[in-house]
Amino acid sequence: MMDDAASAQFSDLSDQSIGEILISVGRISPDDAERIFREQKKQKVRFGEAAIALGLATEADIQYALSHQFRYPYLQRGESKVSETVVAAYDPFSPQVEALRAIRSQLMLRWFGGSAGRRVLAIVSPGHGEGRSWFAANLAVVFSQLGARTLLIDTDLRAPTLHRLFGISNRNGLSSILSGRATGNVVFRVPSLIDLSILPSGPVPPNPQELLTRPLLDRMVAQLSNSFDVILIDTPSSARYAESVSIASRAGGALIVCRQDQTRVRDFDTLCSRLVNANIMIAGSVLNDVGGKANNAETWIAQSINQGATAVSRLRQLKALSNNSRSKSSQQRPIRTVLPDDPLDKVNVMTEGAVVLDVDSVPASEKP
Repeated sequence: MMDDAASAQFSDLSDQSIGEILISVGRISPDDAERIFREQKKQKVRFGEAAIALGLATEADIQYALSHQFRYPYLQRGESKVSETVVAAYDPFSPQVEALRAIRSQLMLRWFGGSAGRRVLAIVSPGHGEGRSWFAANLAVVFSQLGARTLLIDTDLRAPTLHRLFGISNRNGLSSILSGRATGNVVFRVPSLIDLSILPSGPVPPNPQELLTRPLLDRMVAQLSNSFDVILIDTPSSARYAESVSIASRAGGALIVCRQDQTRVRDFDTLCSRLVNANIMIAGSVLNDVGGKANNAETWIAQSINQGATAVSRLRQLKALSNNSRSKSSQQRPIRTVLPDDPLDKVNVMTEGAVVLDVDSVPASEKP
């Protein structure tokens, strides 16, 4: 499931030298390459080092060329319709994306890489505006960069976001399939991001809940599982709508996304209970510490609940940690991962290292 042009481009460039790649994409001229080559021989350094020393290329140019050689795609600003808030597509070497790769690694070990052969995971959140779609988009990118055939599905048929993040049409999509009105292609490959495909929501229907409970959705997910290694499903807000749990049941598992200073603990408790009561396995939860801007998020793995584990929320025990974190909120905190040592441990591990601010602790005059 690879865009033919993108595939051909990477295939052609992966066998070329850094100089040839930079010439082919217009970063340097053949005369520049000759100057760099002479400097490389004279100083006995690498081509990239010589190019940077002469001021003919930047570190970003060299990293871009290396990404082609190693078939590790990412985008250059101004050269794609993908939103720059999808940081994994533009800044793959940033601390934010390193945190996303840590989450990807844990999910590969604990969910997608297991003997059960799971391929589908729903991304859910208790409320609205917690960065769920942003997180799902970036997580899909890092999975595709791993070489996994990745599909991202937008099941938010009320306020869809993914088509805007990836700059694709929303005329055809999931709602078109479920209503029997799909025409032409509904799964879009993202140019230059090898192995990433998007199934947008499609036109906003008057009956989203009814459409999402149709058996056709189960058959569609099962069929797509034969073509993709990883399928991530972005869902509607759980606090506002009932569809998220139903969708997660089709996926077989859920990853919960919360947001510091915004997610209410009681909403998190309620969502965990609803998932467990529906026999949906919780792969874990992620805390977005976004400081008001999703594209500046620090992403933490705050909890990991494994197979057979019971979701027992203990967030209220973290108020002391939360209050202590307020005084440090202006500082750049390191990204930390909190996971159980024993992968079969059934104890909730959202304890030391996690930071959650309980909205219930905010003065009544300041509550939303």
